[in-house]
Amino acid sequence: MTEQSEGPQRPLIGYITHDIAPPIAPAPIGRAWMSQMRQGWPHRCLPMLIANQSGWEVRNRSAFTATWMGGDDRTSLTIVPDTRASGQFLPDSHFGFGILTWHLPILFRTPPGYNLLVRGPANHPKDGISPLEGIVETDWSSSSFSMNWKFTREFMPVRFEVDEPICMIVPQRRAELEEFAPELRPIESDEELHRKHEFFLSSRGALGREQEVADERVPWQGDYTRGRHSDGEPGAPDHQTRRRLRSFVARPAVGPPHPDRA
Repeated sequence: MTEQSEGPQRPLIGYITHDIAPPIAPAPIGRAWMSQMRQGWPHRCLPMLIANQSGWEVRNRSAFTATWMGGDDRTSLTIVPDTRASGQFLPDSHFGFGILTWHLPILFRTPPGYNLLVRGPANHPKDGISPLEGIVETDWSSSSFSMNWKFTREFMPVRFEVDEPICMIVPQRRAELEEFAPELRPIESDEELHRKHEFFLSSRGALGREQEVADERVPWQGDYTRGRHSDGEPGAPDHQTRRRLRSFVARPAVGPPHPDRA
């Protein structure tokens, strides 16, 4: 099984604007906290695994500790790097109000009609601070953007380690959400769907009762992961159990032609 997708290709270009640019890579499927839980049960949750992989992570390259003192001005946030080496990629207190800001030295370019959702890493909770999200029209904008996290606790030091994800980028087709026409209907209006859902509820309830008796040693219900309904009928033919995003590939700069070759 290959790492890369075999589907159609669309360009996603990151123009490096400074040599301190952080590494960026497809988001991994796992999370440390998922493995630490009893029997690693979160790894059975396919919707969460797919969400984990749904984008590219920008990784921190300079370890530091930051603390918000509770004030609204910029000086109320302290950032202490682990080393005093020059050329580090560090955030600052650009906005005040306990907001930590990374100015990303990468200018992204997407195909016409595609935005970038700029968000925190999926299913990667961090105590004391929370990522803020934005959507940028990266198919035309010549402005780079920042990644911001807002402190949720005063006087609590927060650590960011080397290679820890600080940002996740997810391409989105512009104005596609507006094409949806939401409706609410009673489930009885779709007889077949109603039947399948009732079967699912019944089988899930039976499994829960068995797990209580057997102290969770009963096999988990994995029909959705296998791409089928609880009654055994198949689901969608393009059901996914993994995402395989392409990695960013470094390309040399293309300058003007050499005078002798013009």
